[in-house]
Amino acid sequence: MTSVASLPAITSEQLARLDVAGPRYTSYPTADRFVEAFDESAYRQALEGRAGAAGVAQRGPLSVYVHVPFCESVCYYCACNKVITRHHERAGEYLDALEREIELTAEVLGHAPTVSQLHFGGGTPTFLSDAELERLMQAIQHHFVLAAGGEFSIEVDPRTVSPQRLRRLADLGFNRLSLGVQDFDPAVQKAVHRIQPFDEVAALLEAARDIGFDSTNVDLIYGLPLQTPESFRRTIDQVNQLRPHRIALYAYAHLPDRFKPQRRIQSVDLPAPAQKISMLAAAISAFGEQGYDYIGMDHFALHDDPLAVAKRQGRLHRNFQGYSTQPDCDLIGLGVSAIGRVGATYSQNAKTLPEYYDALRVGRLPVTRGMALDRDDLVRRAVIMAVMCQGRVDFESIESAHLVQFSDYFAPELERLQPLVEQGLVRMEDDGLLVTPLGWYFVRAVAMVFDKHLHAQRRRMSFSRII
Repeated sequence: MTSVASLPAITSEQLARLDVAGPRYTSYPTADRFVEAFDESAYRQALEGRAGAAGVAQRGPLSVYVHVPFCESVCYYCACNKVITRHHERAGEYLDALEREIELTAEVLGHAPTVSQLHFGGGTPTFLSDAELERLMQAIQHHFVLAAGGEFSIEVDPRTVSPQRLRRLADLGFNRLSLGVQDFDPAVQKAVHRIQPFDEVAALLEAARDIGFDSTNVDLIYGLPLQTPESFRRTIDQVNQLRPHRIALYAYAHLPDRFKPQRRIQSVDLPAPAQKISMLAAAISAFGEQGYDYIGMDHFALHDDPLAVAKRQGRLHRNFQGYSTQPDCDLIGLGVSAIGRVGATYSQNAKTLPEYYDALRVGRLPVTRGMALDRDDLVRRAVIMAVMCQGRVDFESIESAHLVQFSDYFAPELERLQPLVEQGLVRMEDDGLLVTPLGWYFVRAVAMVFDKHLHAQRRRMSFSRII
């Protein structure tokens, strides 16, 4: 577990050298490696392979992600696949398509799989009315079995949800909530076009506790326009007052060439990298003092939360939604642009609504790209996920699981790792490597050492900076 008792100092030289562009590693290989040659036929084959596995134990647990793209208004920092509209009637056509995709997917799987993890994201899932959410949940439950004690979560926009509506979400079966907050400072909220007073968020979290949700999460972003270390510390203190079970703290990635809404943010208004480091350090320290464990990179959880327990027990995993307590399981992605993982494959649905609708109208699963992982991808994924989730790579575990000699197979990578060792980010041991407390600030840089595709293609500039 990363210590917050004595935070290491970061020099300007380290910051200049290590604040580079790089992946967040919600998968390896990363989504920019997906190809159109992996199409619906390849995805069907992966689903059929899962369906043909002998017994539930061989198939393993199943996770389902549902993407709802609609938002009533645009947040300028947003990099999600979304559709901005106040025309709620558009949800009807989308639900028709989702139901068809669920039906087609279930037909290929050939049985009613048990789902231990369900997540509604977006966009804004609560753009859908209560009746529409009920319709969608019924469609899922008609084709899948929701496991007793499973994690069923939904992302909530605090500006559009009342305590009464939270109770309705609980009645529908959701037991976990994630609230998008980002920052409580009024000037920052105005700069990113997302006004939501602290008192309204506090009322929602109090209602969630009274209703009995198993877990609540608050999303924050550091590095937004007009943020300062002082203003962000006030937001941190306010979040500590709210005391959610989990906190997701993301670094703002300013990529206006890729994400049109970000063009409304002026680069001159963004905090400098040293200020962002200060914000991150203050958050790690302040949350640690209030009983939160630093899970790694962008997540905090109360010490007795299942996420923190999984980290301590070495059971932490990472998927397209971030850190997870679920085993390394197959993920079915539903909805426009949704990404899934089945066996040794990744797949992504059409990114636009017209393409998504057209595929489903002719009875075709809407997958338009993806990839099948080879042996090298699998061993590197294991190493990178060990770095990202545990901050440690056990050489023997990798060797026995993938039949390689670590020192030989990764000889070039171990050589590239030496500067990070010399800078105190990584410690080499006889039986493995360990990310240090200082290294957690730059854990993506450690993982990048083992990314063969990144080094081969020099694709770093398509990613956000790691600080």
